[in-house]
Amino acid sequence: MFTAHTAHHADVVIIGAGIAGLSAAHQLTSAGVNVSVLEAAPHIGGRMVTHDVDGFLLDHIGPLLSSAYPELSTTPGLDGLVLRDFAPGVLVRSGGRRYRAGDVRSARGALKAVRTRSSAPLAPLGGTIEQARLGSWLGRLAATPAARILARPDRTALSALSARGLSPRMVSGFVHPLLTALLSDPTLTTSSRCAELALRSYARGRLCVPAGGSAELPRLLAAALPPGTVRTGVHVTAADITSVRTKEHGELGCRSLLLATGAGAAAELLPGLRMPAFHPVTVLHHTAPAPPPTGAHLLLDADRSGPVAHTAVMSEVDPSRAPHGRTLITSTVLGPPPPDLDRTVREHLAQLYGTPTHDWELLAAHHDPEAVPAMPPPHDLRRPVRVLAGLYVCGDHRDTSTVQGALHSGHRAASAILADLGVRQEPGDGAALPTAA
Repeated sequence: MFTAHTAHHADVVIIGAGIAGLSAAHQLTSAGVNVSVLEAAPHIGGRMVTHDVDGFLLDHIGPLLSSAYPELSTTPGLDGLVLRDFAPGVLVRSGGRRYRAGDVRSARGALKAVRTRSSAPLAPLGGTIEQARLGSWLGRLAATPAARILARPDRTALSALSARGLSPRMVSGFVHPLLTALLSDPTLTTSSRCAELALRSYARGRLCVPAGGSAELPRLLAAALPPGTVRTGVHVTAADITSVRTKEHGELGCRSLLLATGAGAAAELLPGLRMPAFHPVTVLHHTAPAPPPTGAHLLLDADRSGPVAHTAVMSEVDPSRAPHGRTLITSTVLGPPPPDLDRTVREHLAQLYGTPTHDWELLAAHHDPEAVPAMPPPHDLRRPVRVLAGLYVCGDHRDTSTVQGALHSGHRAASAILADLGVRQEPGDGAALPTAA
């Protein structure tokens, strides 16, 4: 029999109101468990924060999503999530020119794209045979079961690329910069298994972002929880299996504790928890008098001629992110930001877009040195979420460093808690775990 929720007791206390903790809270509350989610920040969402600056909706760290992520369609509370798609494929700057790449799903589609390239604004990357091989490879990857990828030897993504049967031009001009954008890892030291899963999601779905900014995901999750479940501005000073001590509200009793913070905060509360390395990310938002002529495409720099790894005219992808008639360009710098950040980035963007940028205005720049947990090989995609009975941990650092990984780790943790509490998980109650992407 579970204890009634009061101001000083909950069956499960979740520390951290990011999407991992919120997804766990949904599964627990749907099983009849009383939950309190405590967040130190004045807002929910963890790193998925969106600020309104004069009508522009600006993400702190705006991850690229795939419409093929299973958790986006199976997580309770995300029913109302609207995704805005990038234009099919990507644009890449290679050898000082822009090309189209990755907008085919079969060899037949690749041949058709090449035959009609004279009417397209930009030529495809590579010739007919290279395009056909790329389309065939993407098609096979989309059909490959995740379990088969996870059974393959794990090495660095960079070392694995040479064994994929693609031409060096396709690898350096498309696959490498695409993986850089998906993994936030320009040197591709990430696990080859994680890299292949990321490419599989790309091949199976569409690159997209949440309408209205990345903060829409945690907002929808929190809004669908019972009133009073989530409390912000609560600083936890100490925690164990049976109680949590807070700076503002004293002690809160519980039967189980779930750490759903970032890896650094989790390690502080749970000494001995392994601290991963991180990929730092800087996101810059500019407005311009007129949109660059790339439409809603994601633009990648295969030449690595400057600090920007990828960029997009975000107001073309998601018009709700900019006031009517205004232009929003969002760009991502990986690694340590360069000196004189705005000037250096605008000079690089002038090359990428092929248009002057001297009159672009910087709206905001946000640097996060711990934006994305690194996933070097061998990487355990299902790191244990159960430390011991009554103590659990979840987050993208326990799974894959993606939105899919964060949500899935929350579901794994909730299932472990319910099992230890003796709560039977019926089919269809949200406890079943979807296949990893």
